[in-house]
Amino acid sequence: MKNKFGFILVKPQLGENIGACARSIKNFGFNKLNIVSPKFSFPNHKAKTTSVGAYNIIDKAKIFHNTSDALDEFDIVISLSARRRDINKRHISIKDFLNILKRKNNTKFGLMFGPEASGLSNKDLSLSNFILTIPTSQKFKSINLSHSVTIICYEIFKALNPIKFSKKGRSLKISSKSKQSLFVKYLISLLEQKDFFLPEEKKQSMILSINNLVYRFEPNDKELRILASIVSSLSKN
Repeated sequence: MKNKFGFILVKPQLGENIGACARSIKNFGFNKLNIVSPKFSFPNHKAKTTSVGAYNIIDKAKIFHNTSDALDEFDIVISLSARRRDINKRHISIKDFLNILKRKNNTKFGLMFGPEASGLSNKDLSLSNFILTIPTSQKFKSINLSHSVTIICYEIFKALNPIKFSKKGRSLKISSKSKQSLFVKYLISLLEQKDFFLPEEKKQSMILSINNLVYRFEPNDKELRILASIVSSLSKN
């Protein structure tokens, strides 16, 4: 996907929230931040300090006096709302949103977030193409502004970078069968010295259980050496 993304904060009330939003925007590889009528002189000290390593996002943020102007550069605008609004606008899920991203290649998307206390007004919502609600507990639906931005950034990042989410952790080479067998034989010999296999008629079934345990474990060479050292140390007592 070659889509471009921007984040629009409408009338944000707290500088620290803008700073935290900037961090999330940068964390996931985005850089465009539009701010509509912030409730304080921007950028203030709290916005700067909270942004930490993302001050460049704050520094390049564009300030607008009305929402319409802040949305002009985008092809499709998605509004975020904590509750379903009774307006003639399509409400979509995160899954729907990601499907739209896939279908609408080379599209500029704007993600619009409302004030912390009240959310977007119906007038602001009317300027968007879709309304997206992040699913939450029915008992407490309100999400902090910066948290909402983080969730959306993460979902877009995941859609754009599927390989990063399919990589398996680096696997260590499993110790050879011969080395594992030597360890099992060593363990069994020590257990025999301690008269562990009693009664005698259960010895074979107990050895089978030991085999199953060790071979299912699939130890690497380092783990096998540690196990052998532990067993050796215990046998000396």
